[in-house]
Amino acid sequence: MTQPAASPAEVAQLRAALARSQQQVADMAAAQDEFLRAVSHDLRAPLRHVTSYGTLVREVLADLPPEVAQGAEVQEALGFLATMDQSARRMGLMIDGLLALVRASRAPLHPQPVPLADAIARARAALPPDGAGRAVEWRVAAQLPTLQADPALLQVLLVQLLGNALKFTRPVSQPCICVQADAAPAGQVAFTVQDNGVGFDPARAGSLFGVFQRLHRETEFDGVGTGLALCRAIAQRHGAHISATAVPGGGCTVRVEWPQVPAV
Repeated sequence: MTQPAASPAEVAQLRAALARSQQQVADMAAAQDEFLRAVSHDLRAPLRHVTSYGTLVREVLADLPPEVAQGAEVQEALGFLATMDQSARRMGLMIDGLLALVRASRAPLHPQPVPLADAIARARAALPPDGAGRAVEWRVAAQLPTLQADPALLQVLLVQLLGNALKFTRPVSQPCICVQADAAPAGQVAFTVQDNGVGFDPARAGSLFGVFQRLHRETEFDGVGTGLALCRAIAQRHGAHISATAVPGGGCTVRVEWPQVPAV
């Protein structure tokens, strides 16, 4: 049955509703821009003061007579200053992580077919050198899918995943990292990043992709708990799904299901 054509009044109402929706989106974007400016500038100023004045206090303490500077009270004060400086720097990294999350959520998407093998190679090249000088065994499958993805955001996701695999295999004498294709439901492709590192308690897997969630002590592994949250945000923007499984002391496997490249 043919639907009757919309009347001029109904068309006008629809256009007005669309205009209101577009204005709301613009207002939200402006609010996010203001948030970014506040986080990147206003919140960093107090941190700079904390770290700068901590340095000045240490210099004042260093100028004390040796018999005073070596006293228990001064040494205790220096310990407090070290903790204060470490906490301020950690908060700076947390702000960086939040900014990365916001930018990844707002960056314009420019999806195109990206061969995963090529993207993995670029991500490995972008990883910082391992200070331990370890011989890491990389097993990258010859046959990996092509993803319909924004190349820049996919690079960020892969650098995070491979970087995590490197980090959590540091205590292992023979670290091994595998990247391979995996079975996926119709209309999707999947790949996994698997390591033989320290793993984690599977009972806590639900919080793994949350912001500032850490499953290991900071004294064991660096980081502030934003990397996997960033990976999830990037995956969700592409309509993909990311999950992780692990065994304590038995390594971790991160699995990514990605919408398949449409056939041309």
